[in-house]
Amino acid sequence: MKKNNAVKRSLALAAAICMSLGMSVSAQAAEAIKIGGSGPLTGGAAVYGNAVKAAAEIAVEEINAKGGLQFELDIEDDAHDPEKAVTAYGVLSDWGMQVSLATVTSTPGAAVAPNYMDDHIFAITPSGSSLAVIYQDPDNMASPYGNVFQMCFTDPNQGTASADYIAAHSDLGSKIAIIYKNDDNYSSGIYNTFKAEAAAKGLEIVSEGTFDDSNASDFSVQLKQAQEAGADLLFLPIYYDPASLILTQANQMGYAPTFFGVDGMDGILTLEGFDPALAEGVYLLTPFNADAEDELTKNFVAKYQEKVGDVPNQFAADAYDCVYAIAQACEAAGVTPDMSAQDICDAMVTQFTSMTFNGLTGSEMTWAETGEVSKTAKAMIIKDGAYVGVEE
Repeated sequence: MKKNNAVKRSLALAAAICMSLGMSVSAQAAEAIKIGGSGPLTGGAAVYGNAVKAAAEIAVEEINAKGGLQFELDIEDDAHDPEKAVTAYGVLSDWGMQVSLATVTSTPGAAVAPNYMDDHIFAITPSGSSLAVIYQDPDNMASPYGNVFQMCFTDPNQGTASADYIAAHSDLGSKIAIIYKNDDNYSSGIYNTFKAEAAAKGLEIVSEGTFDDSNASDFSVQLKQAQEAGADLLFLPIYYDPASLILTQANQMGYAPTFFGVDGMDGILTLEGFDPALAEGVYLLTPFNADAEDELTKNFVAKYQEKVGDVPNQFAADAYDCVYAIAQACEAAGVTPDMSAQDICDAMVTQFTSMTFNGLTGSEMTWAETGEVSKTAKAMIIKDGAYVGVEE
């Protein structure tokens, strides 16, 4: 009896300590599955990382509130730096991560993907779209890691889909210029497949401009080159920060082609210091539309706005879907918190390669054994300061 009382007192003391630190007793008693991940919470790409973190937190809060399956979430800051991503992986590993959201951006994702394979931990990235995130040899699309999956489109998928859409809508422009970031896996990956598909579709590329981190603020040379080549469509396989500068500088020089972007352009309307009127008429392919009227989207947008005070972008929506897809797989496989990360990984791979998932960013989603998702991109145009679905 004395021993039982002592145990009870110890548990009560532990519970009190946990509560004082703002932690749940269930989490401390290993009654929650630990989901880790990293992203740029500081630095130039922080808008993406913070969107993913906030959306993942919303999903975890919703799932935990239902009872039953419980998650504990930790998103570390990697500042969009591969070395810091590896360090963050070590922190998460020490914490006891059992499942992962991998990284938010592609270059850090490529750096840590081998760790997930070596440690046999299942990971699904919301937005790390490079082939280098899921393949050991991305140049030849050989040797997939097998346990690193993507919720977002791969870069080749986006490049091909963009070229196909432009080819099917000749009224958008007949002479194409491209500006891409040559030191970024995301941008160069989309560019390479877009160029190949454009050639196959008979599209005319009249100008190609590049930039890197050392010259990402002045695009006058690339824009002048495109203008002088007579380009009436400018394809921008880049994130929205440099895209905002390109739109601003093109306006200043009186150059007004059709601008066509990809999912990294999503969020440009809320970028601080940018005049959203300059994005009027911009096209982009993205799997998510925050203005959609379905209940799932409206619920998510309302909660995100309440939490963050802003409209969620595609990165946020993909993160929300990641957590719910993990939950679906865990429930179907009967995953419990006391299982090893390695056993959970086996269960997750089996489920993801056989299940169908409906979420914010698509319906009837499936995954290949390579980790690549299959879902439909939506063509959007910016009208009156909002993303509007393009009617076919």
